[in-house]
Amino acid sequence: MKLIIINGPNLNLLGKREPTIYGNTSFEDFLFELKKEYQSKGVEIEYFQSNEEGKLINKLHETGFSYDGIILNAGAYTHTSIAIADAIAAIDTPVIEVHISNVHKRESFRHHSYLSANAAGIIIGFGLKGYKLAIESFM
Repeated sequence: MKLIIINGPNLNLLGKREPTIYGNTSFEDFLFELKKEYQSKGVEIEYFQSNEEGKLINKLHETGFSYDGIILNAGAYTHTSIAIADAIAAIDTPVIEVHISNVHKRESFRHHSYLSANAAGIIIGFGLKGYKLAIESFM
């Protein structure tokens, strides 16, 4: 099984950025353990991160017809990007929307996702474990 995790803006700062919300673990450290755990189960995990909306859309187009699943944390673009929502709707590969924090406990502008209507599922508020839950949903 071939999966890709796509992370959006500011998620390159995990482990440094607002640790009370996002924790102290860098995504690179988490990803290393994640790949090790799922490799023995026949799951190949790729990773892409960008702070730029167009690059996220390009990666969805690139992987959206040939991968078994996409795990997408679009960060703040979740709440602003109709273009990313359209990209999800345009591809065949199912997308699981993931958010590390419980966005419904945060600022009101974070309560709406343009992506959710086009996602196969949504995982919110379980920290980095949300990525594992998304992987499990594809198995």
